[in-house]
Amino acid sequence: MNRLLETKAITKKFGGLAAVSDLNIWLDFGELIGMIGPNGAGKTTVFNLLTGVYEPTEGDISFADQRINGLKTFQIARIGAARTFQNIRLFKNLTTLENVKVAGHMNTHSGLYASLFKTHSQLTSDSEIDGRARKMLEAMNLSHAADIRAGDLAYGLQRRLEIARALATSPKLLLLDEPAAGMNPQEKQELMGLIRKIREDFSLTILLIEHDMKLVMGICERIYVLDYGKIIAQGNPSEISRNPKVIAAYLGEDYSDDTALETP
Repeated sequence: MNRLLETKAITKKFGGLAAVSDLNIWLDFGELIGMIGPNGAGKTTVFNLLTGVYEPTEGDISFADQRINGLKTFQIARIGAARTFQNIRLFKNLTTLENVKVAGHMNTHSGLYASLFKTHSQLTSDSEIDGRARKMLEAMNLSHAADIRAGDLAYGLQRRLEIARALATSPKLLLLDEPAAGMNPQEKQELMGLIRKIREDFSLTILLIEHDMKLVMGICERIYVLDYGKIIAQGNPSEISRNPKVIAAYLGEDYSDDTALETP
């Protein structure tokens, strides 16, 4: 089987309200998949379920042939799922390079003694983390900003830095929560190219939440559409852009038969 991630009828309730209901999605190795839907549709809740922030009320989640219900966020990260956030969560007073190196330390196994006394193994580990962090910055076209405070970076570069930091954890699956939010059209175009490139260079599977329809339609191979916590459609960009249920969810019920959502 070529499947990396699969959810089986997962539901998440907060009190009596189901934020996500009977969700069945899957991602095969190497796919670049989009998840779209109106505000409040439950997209970020899905990401929180997939990364251990929330535990499903019902249903199962499997990742890399392992049931991950009940695992902590750091445990899921260690088996290969990394994410970015809708609201940027950088260490603003650390440099760009230091932000990425922090993530790189997740996969090290040095003990307290090695860390305190800078043993040979610790120094080797530090060197490897530094080298990998610089590689991640290069992948996101951030090498020039390695020594700049993260808080001093332009907004679009901070978005890229979040992706570089996620890459430093050596993920199999990268979950991007609105990576183009706040970017101008040129920055979005550059981001599309970078996402394609890192997918190929690092053999990633990518699940992308994004409100920019042109970006989603231009980059994703399959798309899930979520509305009121349920999948209402799935398919390739052409199918999704002409699906009446999707058009109604975005534009309202009063749409013409020849209406199609914007595509590149």
